[in-house]
Amino acid sequence: MKKRLWFIAPLLTAALLLAACGGGGAGGGSESGGQGGGKKQVTVGLALSTLNNPYFVTLRDGAQKAADAAGVKLIVADAGNDLSKQTSQIEDFITQKVDVIVVNPVDSDGIVPAVQKANDAHIPVIAVDRGVNGGKVATTIASDNVEAGKMAAEALFKALGGSGKVAELEGVPGASATRDRGKGFDQAVQANSGIQVVAKQTANFDRSQGLSVMENILQANPDLNGVFAENDEMALGALQAIKNAGKAVKVVGIDGTDDALKAIKAGDMVATVAQQPEWMGKTAVEDAVKLAQGGSIDQAFTAAPLTLIDASNVDQYLK
Repeated sequence: MKKRLWFIAPLLTAALLLAACGGGGAGGGSESGGQGGGKKQVTVGLALSTLNNPYFVTLRDGAQKAADAAGVKLIVADAGNDLSKQTSQIEDFITQKVDVIVVNPVDSDGIVPAVQKANDAHIPVIAVDRGVNGGKVATTIASDNVEAGKMAAEALFKALGGSGKVAELEGVPGASATRDRGKGFDQAVQANSGIQVVAKQTANFDRSQGLSVMENILQANPDLNGVFAENDEMALGALQAIKNAGKAVKVVGIDGTDDALKAIKAGDMVATVAQQPEWMGKTAVEDAVKLAQGGSIDQAFTAAPLTLIDASNVDQYLK
């Protein structure tokens, strides 16, 4: 009997050691969520003003590429230019406990309460393409929209020979881009005494609204010479109304979308000021990852480069 116990004891000890080391079976995996190393996967919520605009589709695509490269989860919300919807989407991000929220606000003032709720939940917020006028934002990544408005207006006034009657199509009321691009336009007008602004109307950064608003402006101002549109979508809508009316009116926009570049190439549009939406989306996600990993962002504002595109250089930018 003693001999048998002497033989069995080492086997029992070995079995117990193997059981203790066998935690890698069912239920013993890490919570990496795809990042490995036992780290929890980073989740970023991207709240966009609208995806019914090629510009913001490009911004989203840049964000998604950066998220894929970093191995983080990106949740995209499309507000459809509805402030209340975007507010609810940010509140959903807070409930989901995302690590960072990136917001492209419908309304720079109206979104402040939602940003403050994220602040209270200790979730960092990054603003992209448009600013937020309150709450705490880790950084803002956007173009200098005042300069963009000024550049576009100056290109229009140059094409008009320094004189003429012009109209301005304004973007979504309350958006920082609307305010700042309009400010740049006003600065250019003040420096060109031969320019007379005969109409200013909002078309909410929308192509179909740009068309209908432009139809009304042309009826009231049949001798119109030029149009400054605060984005390319409105410019393209205005261009269609001008063609339908059989008029010769010079048009400029902002954004540098593919359709605008094609219109410039065809000689239908004078110019656009190209921004860098893909770069902005990419940079926003890269900064979000830094914040999620405990880092900090040194710059309160990161400016995206601007490029004036007209007939002289459009071939360089056409895809």
